[in-house]
Amino acid sequence: MTIEELKVLIHGDETRTLELKKTTDELKEGMRTVCAFLNTSGGWLLFGIAPTTLEITGQRVTDNTRRELAHELTKIEPAISVEVEYVSLNDKGDNSVIALHIEPSDYNDAPYVYDGRPYYRVESTTKVMPQSMYQELLRKRDNQRQLWEEELNPNIQLVHLDEDTVLRVVRAGVEAGRISERILHKEIDEILETMHLSVSRQMKNAVLALFVKEQHAPIQMQLRMARFKGTTKQEFIDNRRATGNIFHLYDEGMSFFFKHLNVSGTFVDGQAERVESLTIPYKALRECLLNALAHRIYRQPSSFISIAIYDDRVEVENSGILPDGVSLADLMKPHSSHAQNPLIAQVMYFGKYLETWGRGIELMKEQCEEAHVAAPQFCVEAGCFRVTFLRPDNAAVQAGVQEGDNKRVQGGMAGVQQRGTTGEQLLNLSETDRLILELMTQNPSVSVSAIAQKIKLTRKNTYKHISSLQEKNIVAREGPKYGGIWKVLI
Repeated sequence: MTIEELKVLIHGDETRTLELKKTTDELKEGMRTVCAFLNTSGGWLLFGIAPTTLEITGQRVTDNTRRELAHELTKIEPAISVEVEYVSLNDKGDNSVIALHIEPSDYNDAPYVYDGRPYYRVESTTKVMPQSMYQELLRKRDNQRQLWEEELNPNIQLVHLDEDTVLRVVRAGVEAGRISERILHKEIDEILETMHLSVSRQMKNAVLALFVKEQHAPIQMQLRMARFKGTTKQEFIDNRRATGNIFHLYDEGMSFFFKHLNVSGTFVDGQAERVESLTIPYKALRECLLNALAHRIYRQPSSFISIAIYDDRVEVENSGILPDGVSLADLMKPHSSHAQNPLIAQVMYFGKYLETWGRGIELMKEQCEEAHVAAPQFCVEAGCFRVTFLRPDNAAVQAGVQEGDNKRVQGGMAGVQQRGTTGEQLLNLSETDRLILELMTQNPSVSVSAIAQKIKLTRKNTYKHISSLQEKNIVAREGPKYGGIWKVLI
């Protein structure tokens, strides 16, 4: 750039695409403008020109000046490469005008942030970007990018995966007629390719979410769970995190629900046995947690799916935004599926965890209505989707939920014995069988893998014990084979 071109550029004062600074003493303000140019229409940032008089004064450029400028540019994210020009002013000694040209067509990663905050231009002014505008730019960027679940990840190896979970999902899909039976005769790497989870034996990120072992799980594969005392986050009774694949996190989340939510019991007409259920419908909580796991934004490693249980409500929250053109009101009505992670959702459908498409909210509302419980509330804000269930047992919980929880867990087998007639069947059970019944009583959704781990047996031997209990009509399975619940019958 020449002095003549510079004079033509600044003719007419500052505009939406032109910002003038007298010196780099205003370097931080200038970098906010660079960020704003990236997020709007591009433009020129010039140091060494008085913005009020348009006098071209320039400034002395030292090595330190160049280092400071380069350092501040590194605070812009995503990272950019900007060519900096130094226009020498021959009539002013060593002084130069520092010129930065920002051409947004070169960058398709908006929204950009400088020092953690996004900016944009309004006429000739740089302003902090509103949250709604920031979210819209995020949505457009994510739509243009390849989905995280589809990206090939050369760091994933077969040793990182839980092969038992892979086979369990496959068998469920075959049993339901959702996958061809021929897949059962394939090796694990061939199964993954058949399910479109790998290409030429290089695995996609979706495999991490679906089948990674706990010890190899990335940071975003976590579930945060807390039982708070009262109705705020000031004090908690139980606070924990689970790490692992989607199916493991589902088991952990459902266990937490069963541990901390009261159980109600009713006698059904024509039946002598008492039917127990959570005061918030089990199937509504199940659908909520599964949808959170299926649709969260896994590209964001700093966010979590969280379960928060208070005295008066239960909240399930995950990072996610609504699809383009879809409002929260649209989701409240029958609608087609808008999967955030279609590949992950497809595999969960194969495994009979997701039974339908686009009916998650409708099913939650139906289950609550059938149980005469208030319909769940839905909210989308700050890049998060939150579902709130009001607790109908609020008064009872306030009287001492922790004590009640402890008694219910410790009295698991006592409850089983009370439901029996003579207790003879229990006397003939082995200690292992008794442990299995305790685990099933405490958490009807517990998986066979979780039982095997707790009683320190192989899955094969655990299956033998459970099959024996089923043959003796001591235990039954309700719902789908994978994703149903255990029912202790004695």
